[in-house]
Amino acid sequence: MRSAPLDAETLEACIAAAVAAPSFFNTQPWRFRLDPDTVAFEVRAAPERSLRHADPAGRALHLSVGTSVFNLRVAVSHFGWSPVVRLLPRPEEPGLLAVVRPTGSLRGHTTEHRADLYPAIWRRHSSRLPFTGKLLPPQALAELGEAAHAEGASLAFPEGAETARLLRVTAEAEHRNRIDADRGTESRRWVHKDTDDTAGVGLPRTALGSQDARERIPMRDFTAERHTERLAAQDFETAPVIALLRTEHDRRTDWLRAGEALEHVLLVATALGLRASLLHQPMEWSDLRRSLSPDPDHTGHAQMLIRLGYGPEGPATPRRAPHTVFDTGVPNR
Repeated sequence: MRSAPLDAETLEACIAAAVAAPSFFNTQPWRFRLDPDTVAFEVRAAPERSLRHADPAGRALHLSVGTSVFNLRVAVSHFGWSPVVRLLPRPEEPGLLAVVRPTGSLRGHTTEHRADLYPAIWRRHSSRLPFTGKLLPPQALAELGEAAHAEGASLAFPEGAETARLLRVTAEAEHRNRIDADRGTESRRWVHKDTDDTAGVGLPRTALGSQDARERIPMRDFTAERHTERLAAQDFETAPVIALLRTEHDRRTDWLRAGEALEHVLLVATALGLRASLLHQPMEWSDLRRSLSPDPDHTGHAQMLIRLGYGPEGPATPRRAPHTVFDTGVPNR
């Protein structure tokens, strides 16, 4: 298949879409390069933006990069090309996590996803605010599940008792994080007073919202201050909708696919008018992560818990400008 010619404007728009993806602590641990020979986007890890205590194995870094890869795929499709993706294409370059090559032409062909996901990229924000508690339509749940399945993952919607158990596990993980001094120090490095202090990364305090909703929903306390202003419990939904994203295996490629699946789910949710927030805390403790697989099967590997519902749009977190994450030279190998 022939590669697509990319002008400067399209190139910048594709990188901007990739950068708009969510990432762990909004670290944005990615860099991009266009290979002039193959006209393919190379997506590399930015290890200096990793979290040594919260993510020692780099699983969350790979998942974050996977979300940017999916956005890049959506952007390439939006501009009329078919994206061909290779994950971990060169074993001798472990930092090269993906290659996305625009090929052929989509004119007259259907895309591999909903046609309205590109505008959803710019509207998608995590919302740590209370949701209304309005029930999600079965069709919406089915479409979210199909989005995860399309990326090689699964999305389960537990019933009430199992949802309560998953939230208890999340609360235990949040408690461990709060009393771990190293993790608290690491977390606070990524929290800023306002958007002017972020240099395009991290989390402004204004974006954090309520910290824990009186323990009904254990939101992460990124400030690790152990004393927070709480919204009244009745402000939050009494029966939260929690989705569990899993992969069959737990290799580096699975982490990247989990990121693609996560972003596919989040963009479909945005297109459907839903809000979402992520409960990642139990993924950071190996014993708690293992316990997330539902009894008695214990099938698959948990990659993310997603809270879904209707409610106000969350505030946008800052993003680095495309030119700051785009390399024009030959990468170090």
